[in-house]
Amino acid sequence: MRGAGAYSDPEVVGFGLVVVDDSRSFAGAASMLLERQGRRVIGVAGTSAEAVELVADLRPDVVLVDLMLGDESGLDLAQVLAGDGSGDAPVVILISAYPPADIAELIAASPAAGFLPKSELSSDAIGQIVASSGRLSATATWLDEL
Repeated sequence: MRGAGAYSDPEVVGFGLVVVDDSRSFAGAASMLLERQGRRVIGVAGTSAEAVELVADLRPDVVLVDLMLGDESGLDLAQVLAGDGSGDAPVVILISAYPPADIAELIAASPAAGFLPKSELSSDAIGQIVASSGRLSATATWLDEL
C-alpha cells in the first residue's frame, strides 16, 4: 500500500482501489476490511494532494473519497479525480459518516459514481455502485470477481 509500504508488483498496481480519508485509523480499517473481502487496496491518502499523486502513479480502478477531508473538500477532490469522465478516470465513490439524507444534494451535484455511508462500506456495495456507473470496461476485473 503506497504510503504504508506500497506494492511494487506492476500487475498489482494495474488493478485496485485507493482509499482517501483524513482519518488514518478509518483508512486502515477500511483497507483491512476490503482486503479481507478479496479486494486489493493499493494506496491510502490523507489529503487531496496525496490522493492526486497516488491516482496518477497507481491508476486505480476505484477511489473512495471521504466527503470531509479535514480542511479540504472531498467534493472538490472528486471533481479533480473524475475529470471529464473519460475512460482513463477512476470510478470515484464518496464515503462519509453523515447520513445520506443530510448530504443528498451535495452527492447529486458531484461527479462521483455514488455514495456509501462508512458504516455500509463493503466490497459488494462498491461493486454495485461500479456496476451502476456504466464504467464496466474499466472495471471488468473488479466486477468479474464479485
